[in-house]
Amino acid sequence: MHKRWTPMHRVTWRAITWVWPALASLLVQGRVRNFTLAWLPRSFTWAWLSPSPSLPLLSLPCAPQDGDDEDPVDPAEETGWKQVQGDVFRFPPYYPFFCAMVGTGIQLILMVYLTTALSIAGTLYIGRGSVSTAALLVYAMSSFVGGYVSASHYVKQSKGSAWIKTMVLTAGGFSGLCVLVVLLLNMVAVGYNSLAAIPFGTMVVVVLIWVFVSCPLVLAGTLVGRNFSKPFAPPCRVSQIPRQIPEKKWYLQSWVLIPLGGLLPFGSIFIEMYFIFTSFWNYKFYYVYGFVLLVFSILLMVTVCVSIVITYFILNAEDYRWPWTAFLSGASIACYVLLYAIYYFVAKTKMHGLLQTAFYFGQTGMACAGLAAVCGAAGYLGARSFVFRIYGNVKSD
Repeated sequence: MHKRWTPMHRVTWRAITWVWPALASLLVQGRVRNFTLAWLPRSFTWAWLSPSPSLPLLSLPCAPQDGDDEDPVDPAEETGWKQVQGDVFRFPPYYPFFCAMVGTGIQLILMVYLTTALSIAGTLYIGRGSVSTAALLVYAMSSFVGGYVSASHYVKQSKGSAWIKTMVLTAGGFSGLCVLVVLLLNMVAVGYNSLAAIPFGTMVVVVLIWVFVSCPLVLAGTLVGRNFSKPFAPPCRVSQIPRQIPEKKWYLQSWVLIPLGGLLPFGSIFIEMYFIFTSFWNYKFYYVYGFVLLVFSILLMVTVCVSIVITYFILNAEDYRWPWTAFLSGASIACYVLLYAIYYFVAKTKMHGLLQTAFYFGQTGMACAGLAAVCGAAGYLGARSFVFRIYGNVKSD
């Protein structure tokens, strides 16, 4: 007797078909750097081929749809993800911090797209520090979006009074981390009498932008999201008592799935990272911002797909604690980027001393933190849409 194909079976089939695109990605990215195509235009380098191995991930074949004439599934045989329908919509622990990270990630995604669009439309790459200045201003102006997303996400799933904590974490979490790192690096630069030290007046201007532009916009977005967002309406009724989670196999543990979640997204940007690091640390012009926009979009889509599959594995193991796992599986790409940064520092640069080492790893660390928030938010929101979709077809008792 054959069972009917369900959305879960289709996701399983998609997960299996990822093996070959992943292997192809590693093979192509490992071989393509060893040669160039002389007959192509001079502006066409092997970097333009870097996203091509990831394209199969975005067009994975679906399972057969002709399961209507199959025998129906016996309700007594239902196991896995349907067993946790009464617990799957519980909000995760540390929920204010979680909502703040999601809002910050969406704000950073908007910042990347708008800054890249400005770079494509103008000539920001010519002036020294023009891209960084534009990114700072766009981040401050998009704070309304971060506050709205974090507050609406918190209010939808929790009626507590911790929305103020969510607002404070959104306004000062990532921004506070960046300010702290910049202050420490500036102290090191001043101690070495380096030209990399930021003038005091510039620091005051940045603080004023944060206080009088970013924070009020976060407050406004929080109030709008808190008062005008739709109430949370899960497809399934949430049970009063949490369900006991059965013991899982080792390869379904979070400490295994989370690191694997960042591997494929890292493969989609692996080649382009060399050009970005070379441009940033070897002081070369980088002007292919349209290509960066394409690679960034592919990164987000691959992250969403991987987070959905990992969420399915967790739910099928009757574990309803998927939100943090979906977020961290997407955010784990930052660990691979950091490892690549260490390799690049050792093998590709001639930096030495406290000043150069501190600036390299301080600025790389800030970039990795932002990338973790971006990919974590994208992975979680994609997995959330997937969970709402599949449980919307399940009738609650």
